[in-house]
Amino acid sequence: MNEEKIKIGIPHGDINGIGYEVIIKALMDSRILELCIPIVYGSPKVAAYHRKALNIDNFSFNTINTIEEASEKRANIINCIDEDIRVELGRSTAAAGESAFLALEAAVKDLRDDKIQAIVTAPINKYNIQSDIFTFSGHTEYLQTFFDADDVLMLMVSNLLKVGVVAGHIPMNKLPEFITGERILTKLRIMNQSLKEDFGIRKPKIAVLALNPHAGDNGLIGSEEIDTIIPAIEAAKSENILALGPYPADGFFGSGSFTKFDAVLAMYHDQGLTPFKTLVADEGVNFTAGLPVIRTSPAHGTAYEIAGKDEALFGSFLNAIYLACDIHKNRKFYKTITKNPLPLGLPDELLSAKDA
Repeated sequence: MNEEKIKIGIPHGDINGIGYEVIIKALMDSRILELCIPIVYGSPKVAAYHRKALNIDNFSFNTINTIEEASEKRANIINCIDEDIRVELGRSTAAAGESAFLALEAAVKDLRDDKIQAIVTAPINKYNIQSDIFTFSGHTEYLQTFFDADDVLMLMVSNLLKVGVVAGHIPMNKLPEFITGERILTKLRIMNQSLKEDFGIRKPKIAVLALNPHAGDNGLIGSEEIDTIIPAIEAAKSENILALGPYPADGFFGSGSFTKFDAVLAMYHDQGLTPFKTLVADEGVNFTAGLPVIRTSPAHGTAYEIAGKDEALFGSFLNAIYLACDIHKNRKFYKTITKNPLPLGLPDELLSAKDA
């Protein structure tokens, strides 16, 4: 096989949603096979069901039993669920949740064992996937635990805008206690490192959003900016992280100020994802920064309401595959250029000679 091509694992997500539709439509793009070897973790039978529902007759998977059998000339699929499973388009079922987890688990284990080099996860239903084994609020939290990462960052990515969030899948009533100075600083560290290592930006410029309207108006509408966010920004600057703010979210996005920064750190989920999805529509990608492995996903959910209707847009999933390939290349390059860094100062023996 071509060593330049990496193997991308694609766990199929919820079988009753649009996962298979966006997977198949993305893999029908011939450019994908020039960049990587795609391997879907799922079910040939379920894939065939979706192809029939969508009237797609010019595409088929190469069914394999092991990763080693994967063809670099076709999209591959490896079965990891019960073949007798029933597809119920547009419905949330326990069987769909179980099959989503089994596919995810198989892909993540192969990722850990370096049998594949990245995963692109199709959408899951965060409710029906819950079990005694999967007790997480999403892919991000599961992967953080599986790979024993100290912390991770949900980073929404597009050519126009990159947005990370301090509080991901956190209920609004828990935000005040969750958003601490240390947590903001940790997310800034992850974002700064990811922008350098995963995106090739030498000196990232990061905007930090406020929590309160008008950035608190000097404490009139809340003191979190003064007590928590500004000290975290100053601490980041002391670590040579170029973080600026805090900026009121409405004016920041409304004025187009986001175009002056490499990335934006929002305080909570909807504060960052609402403008991102409004501005980027179907082109955005969700990337989990801070992991030792590469995971991307489309910036949308299961979309039960249009499952099987041939209405799903697949640009986000296609871009998720492209981004996984790009990050793999960028990490290899970053590792090369930082392998033997030059010393910051002169060696002691040279300093002694200089002073003599």
